[in-house]
Amino acid sequence: MSRDLSLLTDFYQLTMAQGYCKKGKTEKAIFDLFYRENPCNNGYAVYAGLEQFVEFVQDLKFKEDDIQYLRSQGFNETFLDYLRNFEFTGDIYSVPEGSVVFPNEPLLKVEAPILQAQLLETPLLNFINHQALIATKAARITEAAQGKDVLEFGLRRAHGPDAGIYGARAAVIGGCAGTSNVLTGKKFGVKVSGTHAHSWVMSFESELEAFRTYADNFPNSAILLVDTYDTLKSGVPNAIKVFKKMKEKGIESDLFGIRLDSGDLAYLSKEARKMLDQAGLEEAVIVASNNLDENIITSLNLQGAQIDLYGVGTKLITSYDCPAFGAVYKMSEYNGQPKIKLSDNIKKMTNPGNKKLLRIYDKDSGEIRADLISLQQEEISENQDLTLFDARDTWKTTTLKKGNYRLREMMKPIFKNGKLVYDSPSVAEIKEYVEQEKDSLGEEYKRLTNPHIMKVDLSDQLFNLKSKLIEKNKMDK
Repeated sequence: MSRDLSLLTDFYQLTMAQGYCKKGKTEKAIFDLFYRENPCNNGYAVYAGLEQFVEFVQDLKFKEDDIQYLRSQGFNETFLDYLRNFEFTGDIYSVPEGSVVFPNEPLLKVEAPILQAQLLETPLLNFINHQALIATKAARITEAAQGKDVLEFGLRRAHGPDAGIYGARAAVIGGCAGTSNVLTGKKFGVKVSGTHAHSWVMSFESELEAFRTYADNFPNSAILLVDTYDTLKSGVPNAIKVFKKMKEKGIESDLFGIRLDSGDLAYLSKEARKMLDQAGLEEAVIVASNNLDENIITSLNLQGAQIDLYGVGTKLITSYDCPAFGAVYKMSEYNGQPKIKLSDNIKKMTNPGNKKLLRIYDKDSGEIRADLISLQQEEISENQDLTLFDARDTWKTTTLKKGNYRLREMMKPIFKNGKLVYDSPSVAEIKEYVEQEKDSLGEEYKRLTNPHIMKVDLSDQLFNLKSKLIEKNKMDK
């Protein structure tokens, strides 16, 4: 990383850490990252942001100016000496970045001395909560686009530079074909794309001159914004003149067409399509922008809009209708003893112990049947019938016959004994993996409205351990 992010944490993480240091608490703790509800009422989420967390852990060193600042905040010298020599020595496991994931299952696990594990909480949640939110929103929008390309156009509306840069990264992971964000393109090797603004047209004596000049400069990506003055009476006819002149000159363009950024996009796109086709420009594309999201795109499709490519900005980069992902980081074991958080709100209860996540696929179709959370030491084999049950409504069961399903252990090692053992894939590779992951979902899980709920069940041993700890805590009150 180019910046020092070591103090990217909440103050109370450091106060707890000093307390652990003073008490001499060096025992190993296990923390799980998970979330409780799918964002945007989706049927799944897309896990993103792992690469940035890995970089943070690699670079986590407290420099002398950090130490001086913390001294000014009242931290003692023993703790400051600890931070001065800080080195992460634990283990981290995670599902692959780009995995489709579901509520309440462990996505990342930290096994480390309690002080080290505690210091990772805030930055981890910061990276994952943001990018997983935007990647999931992008997956919804690209699902609505029904195979047509979606470009991320949101930098100017993002909540600051980091949200713009990493939000664009997450949007591409989630399914966008590219971004307008040039810095994201440079950092992550993704496609950058864009057209021109209304100000370009307004700076010329005529709309036609503006279009001709732009097409001369960018003949292989001549997308002309046609709604500065009058879309159908001026913009589209002038664009047609430019495209015909290009053809007369023998200019073969890889991509040319018009962009609609206002008005009734369904009506205008259908009328523009007729005009372009009548002019012999059937290969010209129609791009649409203007405050789009998955709901508007779905509506446009239902109206028969003739749109080939969508540019989506504000409502994607800010996840406009769902501003938070809600991942949490909770202790599940301390000094070898399983731990549980109880709550009157059943959604806030945690699953105890050192766990693993198993994904269960139909052997014939390759579709996900369920996810199973089990204790790490459990041996669960494909060579046996497997009965799953709902942890809340235990009478709801499903039995999978041996030979009809296959298992996949989802979490892979990222750090072992403080050493990185993981190679971060490129954004293009993660994007491709996301597409494979979405292909493993039945269509009912990808519905934008009222999607089917994926089964995420507990193994018998984990369910029994959880029940035992709940009863123990009741008796201890």
